Amino acid sequence: MPTPDPLAWKTLDQQVAYSCPGFDIVNESVQLPDGTETEYDYLSEPASVCILPFTPDGDVVCIEEWRQAVSRVNRGLPVGGTEPNDDDLEAAARRELAEETGHEADRLEPLVTVEPANGITDAVLHIFVAEGCRPTAEQQLDHNESIRVTQLAFDELLEAVRSGNLRDGRAVLAVSYYQLFETNEQEL
Repeated sequence: MPTPDPLAWKTLDQQVAYSCPGFDIVNESVQLPDGTETEYDYLSEPASVCILPFTPDGDVVCIEEWRQAVSRVNRGLPVGGTEPNDDDLEAAARRELAEETGHEADRLEPLVTVEPANGITDAVLHIFVAEGCRPTAEQQLDHNESIRVTQLAFDELLEAVRSGNLRDGRAVLAVSYYQLFETNEQEL
């Protein structure tokens, strides 16, 4: 058995303090490395997928969605949580793309997996690039989703990241990572 890292906390007890559709707030009693016992709370949710969807012409299928927490319409990318009946992450990405935008992709490739805020949540985000996206059906939105589908040239989306007009962290990460690593690899 490996020796625990000296920075590791020891979990003494754990309980769900609050539960709602989509996430739980977990309360843990923990012992810190110096022996101090304290409480720690975090948000726990299923893994989620984010899709950077390109049309055959190279535009990006974006969404505009009301976000109550910030009281404004947010430009972003299709994102959603995994569900128990998803066969795999690609199936979840295809389902979310179809539900939120009405589009289907010819192919999907994983781009990166991140823990976007691991100081306060156990969330894991799997980002995919979708190529050849075409509208094939109507949106199938959840009861609490208000989403408008738009398309932007990738350069316009990148400029929105540069200027700070694209504020959704998941979309900023997907666009930036794609620009930094994928477009550079294509040029090599």
